[in-house]
Amino acid sequence: MAAARKPITQTSRLARRAAGTAAANRMVPEETPVAFSFAGTTHAVMMASPADFEDFALGFSLTEGIISSIDEIEAIEVEDQGAGIDIQIRLKDKANTRFQARRRRLAGPVGCGLCGIESIEEAMRSVDQVGASPLTLSENDIVQSVKLLSKVQPMHAETGAVHAAGFYVPGKGIIKAREDVGRHNALDKLAGALAHKGIDGSSGAVVVTSRVSVEMVQKTAAIGARFIIAVSAPTALAIRTADEAGMTLVALVRGDDFDIFTHPDRVTSGAARHVA
Repeated sequence: MAAARKPITQTSRLARRAAGTAAANRMVPEETPVAFSFAGTTHAVMMASPADFEDFALGFSLTEGIISSIDEIEAIEVEDQGAGIDIQIRLKDKANTRFQARRRRLAGPVGCGLCGIESIEEAMRSVDQVGASPLTLSENDIVQSVKLLSKVQPMHAETGAVHAAGFYVPGKGIIKAREDVGRHNALDKLAGALAHKGIDGSSGAVVVTSRVSVEMVQKTAAIGARFIIAVSAPTALAIRTADEAGMTLVALVRGDDFDIFTHPDRVTSGAARHVA
C-alpha cells in the first residue's frame, strides 16, 4: 500500500499587487505520475492528484471499458515508487482474457503517430445508450447542481487550480464528488466512488467544472448517467456523441443561465433561460 501523499503543498511566492509587492505563501496542488498496471504490465500513465487511488483505478477500468462491473476486479494494490504511484490491478479470469486480447489488438507499429487503425477506432468508440432512465431535471436542479458542487471542492478552495466532478441527485444534492488536477481523472475518480458504493448512475446527473470533450461524454455514458452538466462549453464531437447516446448535455452554466445542447425535453419548466 502506498504511503499517504498530500495532494496540496505550500509554496512561497512574490505577490505583485497594485498596493505593492510582498513575499507570501500559497497552497498549490500536487501532481504525480499514476500508472495503471494490469497483469503486471503498465497500460497507461496519468498525471494526477495523489488521492483517491482505488476510486481512480476502479473508475478508469470502468470508463475505459476494461471491466463492465466492480465484480470483475480481483484486487487493487497501490504501490508508491517514489517518483510516482503504480496501481496494480488484478482482473478475474474472463475480464483478464478480454483485456489481453484487447492489448494484442491495439499493438501497432511504433512511430506511426496513432499506432494503427485500431487506436483510432478505440478513441472513437461508440457509447452505451443512456435513454432508458425516466429521470428529468428542472431548471432549478441544473442551476443548483453547479452551485452545490462549488461547495464541496476543498482542494479548489485552497488552490484555485483543480477540477471537480460530482453526482447530483434531485432532492439529495451532490451525493459524491471528487477533485483532481485533471478533468478526466476527477470524472474517473467519481465513477469509482459511485461503483464502490453501488450507486446507480441512472439515478442522477454528472456535474463537471470543465469543458465537455468527447472523452467526458464517453465516461459519463459508462457511468450510466442521463445528464452531463458543465460550467464550460462542449466540443462539436461531444455534442454529436451525447446526442447519439441519448444523453442530455447542458453546458455554460453561469448563475441562472445555461445552454441545452441535446435532448432538451428532459429539462422541465420550459427551455433554458439563455439561448445563444
